[in-house]
Amino acid sequence: MKHFLIALFLLPLALHSQNKQSSDIDGVTDLSRYNLSFDKLATRWDEAMPLGNGMLGVLIWEKNAKLRLSLDRADLWDERKALDMSKLTFKWVKQKVLNGNYHEVQKVGDYPYDNFPYPTKLPAAAIEFNISTLGKVTSNILDIKTALNTVKFENGAVFNCYIHATDPQGFFSFDNVNSEIIPELIAHNYDGKGVSNNDNSHAGEGLQKLGYEKNTISKTTSSITYHQPTAEGNYYEVKIIWQKIGVRKIIGSWTVSKNQAAHLPNISSVAKEPTKWPSHVKWWNNFWAKSSIFIPDTLLQKQYYLEKYKLGCVARKGAPAITLQAIWTADNGSLPPWKGDFHNDLNTQLSYWPTYTGNHLDEGATFTDWLWKIKDKNLEYTKQYFEVNGLNVPGVITLNGDPMGGWIQYSMSPTVSAWTAQHFYWQWRYGMDRDFLRKRAYPYITQAATYLENITQLENGVRKLPLSSSPEYNDNSIDAWFLNWSNFDLSLAKFLFKAAAETSFANGKSSESGHWKKILSELPDFETNELGFTIAPGVNLNSSHRHMSQYMAIYPLALLDVNLEADQKIIENSLNRIEEMGTMEWCGYSFSWMASLYARAYQADKAVKQLQIFADNFCSPNSFHLNGDQKGGKYSRFTYRPFTLEGNFAFAQGVQELLLQSRDGYIQVFPAVPRSWDEVSFSDLRAEGAFLVSAKIVNHVPEQIIVKAEKGGILNIKLPFKTFLAKGAETSLKKVNGVEVVTINLKKGQKIQFDNGYE
Repeated sequence: MKHFLIALFLLPLALHSQNKQSSDIDGVTDLSRYNLSFDKLATRWDEAMPLGNGMLGVLIWEKNAKLRLSLDRADLWDERKALDMSKLTFKWVKQKVLNGNYHEVQKVGDYPYDNFPYPTKLPAAAIEFNISTLGKVTSNILDIKTALNTVKFENGAVFNCYIHATDPQGFFSFDNVNSEIIPELIAHNYDGKGVSNNDNSHAGEGLQKLGYEKNTISKTTSSITYHQPTAEGNYYEVKIIWQKIGVRKIIGSWTVSKNQAAHLPNISSVAKEPTKWPSHVKWWNNFWAKSSIFIPDTLLQKQYYLEKYKLGCVARKGAPAITLQAIWTADNGSLPPWKGDFHNDLNTQLSYWPTYTGNHLDEGATFTDWLWKIKDKNLEYTKQYFEVNGLNVPGVITLNGDPMGGWIQYSMSPTVSAWTAQHFYWQWRYGMDRDFLRKRAYPYITQAATYLENITQLENGVRKLPLSSSPEYNDNSIDAWFLNWSNFDLSLAKFLFKAAAETSFANGKSSESGHWKKILSELPDFETNELGFTIAPGVNLNSSHRHMSQYMAIYPLALLDVNLEADQKIIENSLNRIEEMGTMEWCGYSFSWMASLYARAYQADKAVKQLQIFADNFCSPNSFHLNGDQKGGKYSRFTYRPFTLEGNFAFAQGVQELLLQSRDGYIQVFPAVPRSWDEVSFSDLRAEGAFLVSAKIVNHVPEQIIVKAEKGGILNIKLPFKTFLAKGAETSLKKVNGVEVVTINLKKGQKIQFDNGYE
C-alpha cells in the first residue's frame, strides 16, 4: 500500500520534470515558458493558482499564514426564484415605455436581482494547512501542460496539487515535512453574522444572507465530511481523506458532491487501483495536441497559452456551460460578482469564441449542450413573456434556465437566441457534422427564427421589432429602449434568418430555406452615416462605450467584409468613431473584442495593441481578467477588480483572428499579421468547412500553408501570397462575394500544400 501511495504523487513529479526536458507539441518548443511561476503564494483569491476539470475547481493561495485551497463545483446553485414572471410580458413593457412609466417595469423586472441574494452561484468550502513550520515559499509553479501546482518551501518541503482531468477528485501531497501537516476544512459563512468586504471585486452581499441551516462536519483521524444544506431541500457535501506516510509525507484527496453523499475510495481500496495520474496527463496531452501557435510577442504568446489552459480547466463534456467565473467562485465571504450567473448578452458567447478556430469543438460543445438541455424551459419562457411560439433565451439566467431579471433591456432582450444560435451554427460549420446539423443546429436555429418572425411585424413591407435596445447603451434607463431597430438587434436578426436559410437548405429543406430568405429580405438596411454604425436610427455613438454591441455585423457575425468597398467604408468609419470616443468607459473584455474588430479590418498593429493593453493592464498576476484597469486607470476609469472569464477567452480569439479567419464563403490565412513580426506559425487551427490549417511566416515572408480536409468539400481560400505552388490537388481561381480566392474540391482526409511562388 505504501508503495502505491508514494507513487501517486512521485509519478507527477517525475513526469513534470520529464515533460520540461522534452520537445513540445506541434512546433511549440517548451510549454513550461508559459507556466505561472512565482516565489510566493498569492494572498488574494483572484490571484491564486487555478486548477479545474469543468466540474471541480480549486484556487491555491495563502490566507492568514495558511495554505488555502478554495474548492468549487460548477453546478452548486441556489435557484430560488426572486423574479415574478407572472407580472411581466413584453407587451406590458412596451406599454410602460410608451407611457413613460418605466419605473414600474424596473420595480418588477430589475429590483429582485439587486435586492434578493438568490438565485446565485455558490462557493463550496476551503481546505487549509498550517505551513508556519515550513519556512518561506521559494517556488510556486503551475505547470500548464499537466495542470499540476507545485510549491516548494525553504526547509525542503514540497506541496503538490492537481484535479484529475475527468474524474471528480482532487489530490494533494506534502513531501519532506518534519511536523504534522493535516488538512482543516473551512466552511463558508452561510449561517453566521455578516462580514464586510472591501476587496474592490464588485462582490454581492454576504453569504449569510442566504439563511441556510447550520452545516455539520464529521471528522475521523484521516477524513472530514462536510454537509451543507442549501435551499428547497438541496445540499452539497465535501469530503477529504488523507494518509500519513512515515513521518515526512502526507497524501490526500477531496471531492465535492451535489444532492448526494460525497464519496471517495478509502485508502485501502484506492491502494488496489492503478494510479490516476497517467489518464490525467493523457487528457491534457490530447488537449494541447489539438492546435498550437507561435507569435514573436512574448507577452501575447504567454497570455494566449494561459487562456488555453483556463479553457481546458473550465470546459468538459457533461459539465455546465461557462458562467462568469465558472469553477472559481469568489472566496471572500460574499456572493460572487453578478451572482456568478450566465450572462447571455455577451459573457457566455465570448467565452466560447476561441473554441472553434482553436480546434476545441468538444470544449465548445459544452455551451450548445447546456443550451439544448434548457431549451424546453426557454420555449416556455418565450411563450409566457413574448406571447409567441418559438425559441428565445433569457439574457441573464440560472443553471436550470430560469430568467433572473435585472436591466431587462438585456436580461430579457428579444434577440438573445439569435446570438446563442450562432454557436450552434459555428459548431456545425467548423465541424461539418451532419448528425449535429440534423439533430441540434437546424432545429435550434429555426426555432429561434420562428420566434423572431412571430415577434416582428410587417409595416409597409418592412419588418419591425416592437422594442429594441443595444447593450449596455444608456444602461437601465427608459432611454435604453428604441422604437426602431438598434444595429445590435438588427445584426442578430439578419444573421439568424441567414443561418436559418443555410441550415434548412443543408438539411434538405429548400422551400423552408426560401421562406427564411424572404423574411431576411424584409429586414431594413443597417443604420449608418459618416460615423459608421449608429446605435439606432438618429442615435450616434457620442461617448466611450464598453459593449461593442452596435458593431456585431463586423464581428462576431461577419455580415460585412472589408474586402468589399461599401463595407470597407462603414467599417473604417465605425473604427474611427470608436477611437474618437476613447476607452475610458471600457472594461477589459472591450479591448479583447476590439482586437477582433481591428483584425477583421486588417488593422494588425491596432489589434495587437488592444491585446497588449488587455494582458498588461486588465489581468491579475495569475492571468484572470479583472474587468478594471489594474494600473491606476491609464486606459479606463474602471479600476475595480471583479473577475470574469469572457475577456480572457475573447483575448485568445483575438490572437487567432490575426492568423486565420473564416469569412462568408472563404477562409483567409494571415489576414492581420503585423509587418514587424518576423517569425509566425500555427498548426491545426480550424476553419469553417472542417478544414485544419497549418502555416508559417519566415523572415517576414509567408512561406507555406497546409490544409487538411477533415470531412471533405470545397475549399475557398484567400492566400497571403500572389503566386504559389500547390501540391496535392488541382486548383482554380474564382470570386466569392467579389473576393478572388483559390478553390479546390478536397476529399475526406486529403491534404493540399501551398508554397510561396516568390513572384
